[in-house]
Amino acid sequence: MSRYTGSVCRQCRRENIKLFLKGDRCFSDKCSFDRRGYPPGEHGQKRVKVSDYGLQLREKQKVRRIYGLSEKQFRITFKRADRQKGITGTNLLSLLETRLDNTVFRMGFVNSRNQGRHLVQHGHFTVNGKKVDIPSFHVKKGDIVALREKSKKIQAVSDSLDAIVRRGIPQWLEIDKEKFQGEVVNIPAREDITLPIQEQLIVELYSK
Repeated sequence: MSRYTGSVCRQCRRENIKLFLKGDRCFSDKCSFDRRGYPPGEHGQKRVKVSDYGLQLREKQKVRRIYGLSEKQFRITFKRADRQKGITGTNLLSLLETRLDNTVFRMGFVNSRNQGRHLVQHGHFTVNGKKVDIPSFHVKKGDIVALREKSKKIQAVSDSLDAIVRRGIPQWLEIDKEKFQGEVVNIPAREDITLPIQEQLIVELYSK
């Protein structure tokens, strides 16, 4: 599977919003977006009129980059959301939030989704006692996500859990720091997702 290997700070500047892709660095003075909050490239500081299609495309790219998905992965997720009952846009955000790599990030085990994907792929987490190494695995209500015993000594995990107060835990999750585990108490509703996302623009884009 292909993955983006360029500067993630460049992605924030391209979408003109801080996407918090580098964990703690995004909260520091080293954040590139805070220092250069305009699109990258020679003409980045010029004012450009954006069409309706351009707005829809940028919104899709922004969400895709927030969750770290390839174009193919994102399209597959959208099609799955479209097949489900309910509002397609809300279904899409719910599917993105309940990915295992995002869930361990939301629980505070890691300081970025990219780090969460890395640790999941290397088999550091279990779901209901069984090792799961698929980042796109979708958790369900009642699932227990835990760090494996041999992985509890990972310093990056301890550091991230120590910083959990600053980031907070969503209402649809509960965390037990002492046991290095968390529970999915509910599937996230739209009001639980506080990211600045206009999902209807994405639905309009894919409906063309």
